[in-house]
Amino acid sequence: MTVKDETRAFQQAKLRVEELRSQVAYHEHRYFVLDSPEIPDAEFDALMAELRDLEAAHPELITPDSPTQRVGGAPVETFGIVQHRVPLLSLANAFSADDVRAWFRRVCNMVERDRFTLVCEPKIDGLAVALVYEEGRLQTAATRGDGTRGENITQNVRTIRSIPAKLAAGAPPRFEVRGEIYMTKSGFEKLNYERGEAGLALFASPRNSAAGSVRQLDPKVTASRPLDAFLYQLGWHDDGAPRATHWETLQWLKSLGFKVNPNIARFDELDDVIAFCEQWTGKRDSLDYEIDGIVIKIDDLALQRQLGFVGREPRWAVAFKFPPTQATTKLLRIDVNVGRTGTLNPFAALEPVRIAGATVKLATLHNEDDIRRKDIRQGDTVIVQRAGDVIPQVVGPVVSKRTGKERRFSMPKRCPVCKTPVVRNPGEAAYYCPNRQCPAQRFRLLEHFVGRGAMDIEGIGESLAYLLLERGLVRDGGDLYSLKLRRDELIAIERMGEKSVDHLLASIEASKERPLAQVLVALGIRHVGGEVARGLAMHFGSIDALMGATAEQVMAIPGTGAKIADSVREFFALDENRALVEKLRAAGVNLRDDSGGAREGPLSGLTIVITGRLERLSRNEGEDLVKRHGGAIGSSVTKKTDYLVVGADPGSKAAKAEKLGVATLDEDAFIALLAERGVAVA
Repeated sequence: MTVKDETRAFQQAKLRVEELRSQVAYHEHRYFVLDSPEIPDAEFDALMAELRDLEAAHPELITPDSPTQRVGGAPVETFGIVQHRVPLLSLANAFSADDVRAWFRRVCNMVERDRFTLVCEPKIDGLAVALVYEEGRLQTAATRGDGTRGENITQNVRTIRSIPAKLAAGAPPRFEVRGEIYMTKSGFEKLNYERGEAGLALFASPRNSAAGSVRQLDPKVTASRPLDAFLYQLGWHDDGAPRATHWETLQWLKSLGFKVNPNIARFDELDDVIAFCEQWTGKRDSLDYEIDGIVIKIDDLALQRQLGFVGREPRWAVAFKFPPTQATTKLLRIDVNVGRTGTLNPFAALEPVRIAGATVKLATLHNEDDIRRKDIRQGDTVIVQRAGDVIPQVVGPVVSKRTGKERRFSMPKRCPVCKTPVVRNPGEAAYYCPNRQCPAQRFRLLEHFVGRGAMDIEGIGESLAYLLLERGLVRDGGDLYSLKLRRDELIAIERMGEKSVDHLLASIEASKERPLAQVLVALGIRHVGGEVARGLAMHFGSIDALMGATAEQVMAIPGTGAKIADSVREFFALDENRALVEKLRAAGVNLRDDSGGAREGPLSGLTIVITGRLERLSRNEGEDLVKRHGGAIGSSVTKKTDYLVVGADPGSKAAKAEKLGVATLDEDAFIALLAERGVAVA
């Protein structure tokens, strides 16, 4: 090859490398920032592979901001120190609506105004980071440190996919943007599970795991962790201010390719700000990342500059802090209760502690394997977490407070209630009491039977359920329908009375009309929840057809598998369970489903999943149309899914469909498919 040919080949390679980097950056932004990928993983991998090959053939074309360099370079020996050009300061805290109002009054007095626009942002519980960009490329990333000097974590931050290495056009020549690096809750749980399996110490929280992941000497370790970032503020810039307000600045940062939290809001009235804070106090657990409050900022940047700082806190912002969801207390002992399916469930008996406005005495421990992974011992000082309405759980021990008197826990060999030897099925974490007549199981089954998601019988709480079983008035849910013959005995129960008994009997009578799906839930078949029960009821049409079905026939229903099929077959193979069904039949309980069954129709043979919000049809209407015309509705996307109908805000199912090669339809295409098959849409 001549020199001229080599030059031409190099120029072609250079152009192709630039083109590939642009394409990869675009698709990374769609995937990691917008959560809306446009190409399958295989196509993205092919682009990356071609880029790696070209860079391997022409090493002189490799640049620090190339997508191929974001998986981690060589380990750095030590962290350097970065001097912050503008200090990263802390925020004043407000712990109540009154505190927010007091802050607002102080600001009003300082600027001699009684109103101004405010921006509210979820306060991410992660690691603060300052990113410096020069000519649109990431140059330096640093931690907050002491506010004036931070650790240089540039190499590690380059591995975080949602932080752009190169920006879109329109960025200042040199500027700093600030944000928060965090780890998702789901990623944190997976990481801790893997660390526990490997015998490594567990992280105490997503915030700690994010900080520990960023402060790694080897960037490849950081690259392996599920880290993400939201950017929330322009720190400084070398030329004129890009925008006049904080809100406009956030939109501008978003246009450059930065990931900005979608839950940020702007308000003109303080009452709306306080309502927003209170709303997120209750909604915080709906997010897959931790937030510990709401940051309230004055929107006008000129007004921010006028107000300035006091000490180490800006006057123009305040952090409304949520009540803490974690606390430490003493784990007195580990006890075990028996669930409705016979599972032995360990739980922690604690020294009472106040968390998020409630006194916590008991907390879940999941199972024996989880206790061992976390190395939780009786007598430990432990971290307890209470999030929303979720049952409090023990996060882990405070190892530094151990005295040597703590005791390891082992599951009992016999059921703590009926003393039957317990069993553990291969591949399962739980231990079971196999005695279906175990008093604890019968009690929990009766509680479950009358629950809102099952037969929805009002008037039977925990205490009455226990008394009905103790006095021999019932042995299972089927006996409830004979209680009308024992009205006087019910009235004799303490605190019942005639009105209470009549209300109870009326509720029992009304429950006979519950749909078959709720009856199946009420039976307490292991692994059969509401969604699976609806699929079984719709497909088989009657409980008799289900009882006679083979495991293969059950597995043919979308959303079921071998575990569910085996559980259904095992349940109906037991004489006592078939006897319960006969009690329900004799009482006149509905045991048929007339909403669809396995009927034939123009959509027979099709399995369709609907995700997101539809405009012309509600999601329920769309699913009902499919079922009424012979099609099957799946609860999740699998290889058996024929079509995924994607509405607004679709979630993760769209990405899974793309990965599995499942065809996707928007609402118009879905309606067109129905019309093509002869299904009319009103």
